[in-house]
Amino acid sequence: MPNSPLSVWNTAPTSAPAQRGDRYVTGSAAHPAKMLPALAAHAIATYTKPGDLVLDPMCGIGTTLVEAVRLGRHALGVEYEPAWAHLAEKNLRHAETQGATGGGSVYLGDARQATGHIPTAFHGLVDLVVTSPPYGASVHGQVRSTRESGERGVTKRHYRYSRDPNNLAHVGLDALVEAFTEILTQCRHLLRPGGHAVITTRPFRERGELIDLPSAALAAAVSAGLIPAERNIALLAGIRDGRLIARPSFFQMKNVRDARRSGLPLAIIQHEDALVVRKAPPLPAAPPLRAPNSEHTPTPRAPRKDTRSGFNSRTCTGRGSNHADS
Repeated sequence: MPNSPLSVWNTAPTSAPAQRGDRYVTGSAAHPAKMLPALAAHAIATYTKPGDLVLDPMCGIGTTLVEAVRLGRHALGVEYEPAWAHLAEKNLRHAETQGATGGGSVYLGDARQATGHIPTAFHGLVDLVVTSPPYGASVHGQVRSTRESGERGVTKRHYRYSRDPNNLAHVGLDALVEAFTEILTQCRHLLRPGGHAVITTRPFRERGELIDLPSAALAAAVSAGLIPAERNIALLAGIRDGRLIARPSFFQMKNVRDARRSGLPLAIIQHEDALVVRKAPPLPAAPPLRAPNSEHTPTPRAPRKDTRSGFNSRTCTGRGSNHADS
């Protein structure tokens, strides 16, 4: 992909249900925080090539895994909740029946011990990690009207990851960042030297306070020993005639309206941050030293440390986002 001063990924040309279509099995919509298929596909197409290995340590229903195998990559996923792990496995098998050329596996367990769940044969071979921390229950969930549910008023459903109090979706911000640092440390051990990780996240509000989760996630990655490479925008809104077409959930719209009525100038979130970090590449081999008596004996130098921490930019082309609509 060519370099560009822009860093916007056009990952929502259609709605999430339209992107999924018949590509995911029944029940997949019940997960409260599904990654957009086009977002996962764009990250995979940008940072890997066919035959590479992709990992999602908190894979949910397996969106990253499905998009990877459909693009001819191989995929590994770890999922804490048995129900979602089972659904991720079903989605992988469904992708195979639809012609996916890559292979994938799902492992049940805590991502904080990912190296213990992923077979050692894969350690140090992962080319790309794609993941997202759990956040902001206010943006999750689906609604049913009285006509659909038979109950009075609008009811909310599919807004819980689980009822397990140990699930990271139920912990506070400090505990979440600490756990996410552990998870990214595990990912660093699983990545090959020079391999990348794409972390998608967005800010959210908690009792009116803005929680800057993207910056916290980036700090967690640095603490885990990963090197910042890029900070991109992955659109949650469509683009039509040069304008953004918002696709908020019912509860996002309700929360924004309620906040504005109370005097808080809230706005609908139109994008996620796509943070790109990488594992340090291997140091180049030192050139052989000449014999001590040679007049051309070089002066030994310490290996240079990789200190490149600036952010590059990438711009989405149609290929990554269109894949999810096929």
